[in-house]
Amino acid sequence: MTKTFERICFLASDRPEALEAQSSLIEKYGNCSPEGSDVIVALGGDGFMLQTLHAHMTHSVPIYGLNFGSVGFLMNEFRTDGLRERLAKAEATTIHPLLMRAVTTDHREVQAIAINEVSLLRETRQTAKLRISVDGKVRMSELICDGLIVSTPAGSTAYNLSAHGPIIPITGDLLAVTPISAFRPRRWRGALLPHRAVVRVEVIDNAFRPVSAVADQFEVRSVSEVVVEEDRSISIHMLFDEGHSLEERIVAEQFS
Repeated sequence: MTKTFERICFLASDRPEALEAQSSLIEKYGNCSPEGSDVIVALGGDGFMLQTLHAHMTHSVPIYGLNFGSVGFLMNEFRTDGLRERLAKAEATTIHPLLMRAVTTDHREVQAIAINEVSLLRETRQTAKLRISVDGKVRMSELICDGLIVSTPAGSTAYNLSAHGPIIPITGDLLAVTPISAFRPRRWRGALLPHRAVVRVEVIDNAFRPVSAVADQFEVRSVSEVVVEEDRSISIHMLFDEGHSLEERIVAEQFS
């Protein structure tokens, strides 16, 4: 990746403060298209950062976030001055997303990419019943729960952590499989799998216990089975201020 960052593309969420900052930055540094840029600067919160990563993941352009959200775990502190210098010193993190292949109860096949996690969630008051296989071998014949999460290291501090899943170092070649409110087996807390594992989840009694599948912000309703695996054909490059890399943030999160 280039370290000059002369051609910057500024993208902003619809928050008024982010749009105002975008105008100021464009006036100061200029602007160009995402495809013709050396770097994309995303102004918003973590949700907007995920949208930007999804929209431009095939362009091989690094993305640097400036925080205008509430948490900003994936973002950097907003300042207008010295942006090119910050970019030149920034620490790069490359991540690989998950590929979700879902089959619905009416036999449609749907694919989606997840940077953080793939979640299976019950749609009604009825708990979900799921069968979990890993690399073709059934590992759990029946999990009764509110849902299940398959998370990347980058997403391990998000929904996965809220469901009491483990935090995975960004360089850890692992996937986290975490139940949401497991009822049976009650004490099962999930599993850590090699990053090349293929996880297949079948929905048991899906007519009575409907389940949806969500890849980050993309939802498929009424699924009968979902297959999740890492997609190494896609490399996503993120930039963080010197001393505040994503790896450092994930380690620090374990002591907060």
